[in-house]
Amino acid sequence: MAQVVILMGSQSDEEKVRPCMEVLRRLEVSHVVSVCSAHRTPERTAELVRQHEAQGVKVFICAAGMAAHLAGAVAARTLRPVIGIPVSGTALNGMDALFSTVQMPPGYPVATLALDKAGARNAAWLAAQILALEDSALEARLRAERADMAASVVKSSEEISRKYVYA
Repeated sequence: MAQVVILMGSQSDEEKVRPCMEVLRRLEVSHVVSVCSAHRTPERTAELVRQHEAQGVKVFICAAGMAAHLAGAVAARTLRPVIGIPVSGTALNGMDALFSTVQMPPGYPVATLALDKAGARNAAWLAAQILALEDSALEARLRAERADMAASVVKSSEEISRKYVYA
């Protein structure tokens, strides 16, 4: 059973969403990925939400560009957390997708993150944090990853400090 479902509005979104899958894999969070569209396949979108809820999914992550209604369409059909990744690719450089994803009516929230790969990474981290509320092993993996990140910053600081010592 997947804990997280990642839905992309188009297969062309895969490159920008791939960091999400990579982080989830590194954190050992089970997930599945599908392509569906709020506009071109609304029945498929609704059916995927129903199927995955019945299978026990805990979090939906939705990535879409342009009108970017996928996350909202999913949020309208579930009470599970929905995380939105706005995807760039139009003349508006993703601002259209950002505004579409973040502007949800009361009662139908979408946790909207940054555009593209940065948002994809943080979507995975946020999903893992939600799941870690009930999974102490995942919480431990998250804490270890953060400790590694902090150690990396300290190491970088030491390296650059040695490089520019003029005493």
